[in-house]
Amino acid sequence: MHFSTLIFGFIISTLYGALMHLWRGGGAGRLLFYLCLSWAGFLLGQVSAARLGWTFDLIGAIHIFFASLGSIVFLLAGYWLSLVQAERE
Repeated sequence: MHFSTLIFGFIISTLYGALMHLWRGGGAGRLLFYLCLSWAGFLLGQVSAARLGWTFDLIGAIHIFFASLGSIVFLLAGYWLSLVQAERE
């Protein structure tokens, strides 16, 4: 994979994390949380599609549909799990 492909994937996944932060709000810690979730989901979606040999959604070497799907699923799951609050006794 070329360096330009890595940069493009990084930009797209960062955009997803930033958009989630704009939509749901929060401080700098929440932004970092969303960015890390987006990067991890994008990477997992990309690797999964590449390992399964799917080629219908390629933009260059990036499986844009499955990488985006992974990013969105991670972001929504992370947001949902972050809503849980521990009860204090």
